[in-house]
Amino acid sequence: MSAGEAVEELLTRVTPDRLDTYESLLAALADSEVWMLLWQGAPGDPDAHYGGMEVAGHGYAPCVTSRAELAASGWNRAYEVVPGRDIAAALYPEHWGLWLNPHAPGGGLGVPWLDLRRIAGGLDRLPAGPLEISEPSVGVDSFYARLVALAPRTPALRALWRAWVRPALGDSYLAIGLDVDGPQESGADAVRAMMREAVAEVPDGLTVGTVAMADGYDPVAMWLRANTRPFYERDAPALGRSPASGPQGYGYPRAY
Repeated sequence: MSAGEAVEELLTRVTPDRLDTYESLLAALADSEVWMLLWQGAPGDPDAHYGGMEVAGHGYAPCVTSRAELAASGWNRAYEVVPGRDIAAALYPEHWGLWLNPHAPGGGLGVPWLDLRRIAGGLDRLPAGPLEISEPSVGVDSFYARLVALAPRTPALRALWRAWVRPALGDSYLAIGLDVDGPQESGADAVRAMMREAVAEVPDGLTVGTVAMADGYDPVAMWLRANTRPFYERDAPALGRSPASGPQGYGYPRAY
């Protein structure tokens, strides 16, 4: 079975309670091609652009999954054939999803932009959504304290954040948000070394991941910025006690 055939076969089996099937669909889509429907222009024209549709307030670009589906759709304008990973990388930065076979019985299936980001960046590298994100309740104070102790020795590090993440598939984990100065590799190496040293304080069985706070498309980073405060801030005014203790720490309201 080709990747394109796998997409069409999996589309018939995706249901809200079968997230494993949906995950398989995303993997097949990453390795296949889609026929993008051009609302205006022809492939390669500077004024060409894809069609668009809105579902529940979110934008999607419609496509079909094979030449046979193109014929079945009755589309009589131009189109272009694009690899799944390429269209995912093109759409998600604009917060656009991809809608597969909207002409099909039942209206086809939409792939939200967050899942296109996973296709573009690697399904094995980014957690499966939808994510449940909350403040962590695991007792790892020694890990947090070690991070706070090491952070001032890591000049590139501006702030540290934390959240508990429960993916749709896979184990829950503790996410540490890293806010760093610029993209310099030396600074990134120092931050990685800090994390390796601090992780020695993590008990067996607890998974720890990191998230770049500069990533404006990462759902964990977006949640952290919208709902919490860092538990370490390099440039915070001295309050006479450790940022890891007391009500000025993570999860408490800002003091005005």
